[in-house]
Amino acid sequence: MEDLNLKKIEKDFWKNWEKRKTWDEIQPGELRPTIPVFLTKAMIQKYARAIGDLNPLYFDEGYAKKSIFGGLIAPPSIHVMLMFACTPDDDWMREPGTINAGQSWFYNLPARPGDRIRLVCKALDRFIKKERLFVIHENVFYNQNDEVICSGRGWTIRPR
Repeated sequence: MEDLNLKKIEKDFWKNWEKRKTWDEIQPGELRPTIPVFLTKAMIQKYARAIGDLNPLYFDEGYAKKSIFGGLIAPPSIHVMLMFACTPDDDWMREPGTINAGQSWFYNLPARPGDRIRLVCKALDRFIKKERLFVIHENVFYNQNDEVICSGRGWTIRPR
């Protein structure tokens, strides 16, 4: 497996779309392929700037060291970036036209610079409601110590 440091996050969501699983091919319980990511201070700070969150816990090592966290941390919502960084460009969750129908996230520990993040994700169920194709999926992010950083469950409406 390769780290994010060795690849670029693909921004063309149409790339490899024909390789992505359709609703019929998504099997509940099946794990999705993922790629571990080495989280750097630069990645955390670039993400924090992009979302407009300039909290000193993400930028000021002296301030962060005196906090209850004892050092720099990432914004809790970094899992959004990590979701794309940890999945290959042919992942079915990247399908153009997919609609986010809801999600719930639980935060256990902050992600930190130097963490090696791995994602375990799978479909839990799929069903049709009002002629729409739904998938319920679960995503759990772990650090290098196998501690859960955050976990979530989401519902998507699939285009095909």
